[in-house]
Amino acid sequence: MESVRETVCPQCQGSGWKPVGATGTRVARCDCRAGERAQRLLEQARIPARYEHCELAEFDTAFESAHQSLAAARLAAGRFVEDYPVEKTGLLLVGSIGVGKTHLGVGILKELMRSKGVPCLFYDYRELLKQIQNSYNASVQTTEMQLLRPVFEAEVLLLDELGAVKPTEWVWDTVSLILNTRYNDRRTTLITTNFQDLPPGREEGARRAAREDTLGDRIGERMRSRLHEMCRKVEMQGQDFRQRVRSASFR
Repeated sequence: MESVRETVCPQCQGSGWKPVGATGTRVARCDCRAGERAQRLLEQARIPARYEHCELAEFDTAFESAHQSLAAARLAAGRFVEDYPVEKTGLLLVGSIGVGKTHLGVGILKELMRSKGVPCLFYDYRELLKQIQNSYNASVQTTEMQLLRPVFEAEVLLLDELGAVKPTEWVWDTVSLILNTRYNDRRTTLITTNFQDLPPGREEGARRAAREDTLGDRIGERMRSRLHEMCRKVEMQGQDFRQRVRSASFR
């Protein structure tokens, strides 16, 4: 039986290096190896299956970004990818549910991995805190620091749904540890949040219960201030995409 031949890259003949320049005496990493690296990075980035379809190129169509703030957010995302790593300031994507914050964040990660070979990591804020809490169980083999090390060390981290967990002293301490460690190590962080970027309210009792929480309420004013040093805020407004799809399905 005849064996199946492996396809050899015509540019590098399988060496991983291709000749460049007029004389061909210099070499550069071949595009085929860059593609393999990008695929490995995508597999290691922990992007959930529900967001695997998210691409920057499809954001305009998916979220009808003719809305001024969404169009501006899309431009900011593209500019971030173009400027990285010369400009390493992160992005704080702020907006209500369903306006495309996570789609935009995942799209940025994918573009960085594919076009620039940048190692990236996705973490849902709620899932991360739950995993850290589970690590305190004596029957679990993973320690807190084993969980946090990749979060600390990822070149670009997307922390999705910041503030989604009800604040406690432990939650505040954990958020502070993550953000301060990345800030001190000069690592780039992308954040999405559904909470308004405002300081904690000072109301008490019924007046406090009557209003919605702010980002300051959820992570503390000190960490909100730290975010402003780490990230450039991008506000996103628009109709909840998921609600719009559900409504359309009943027409």
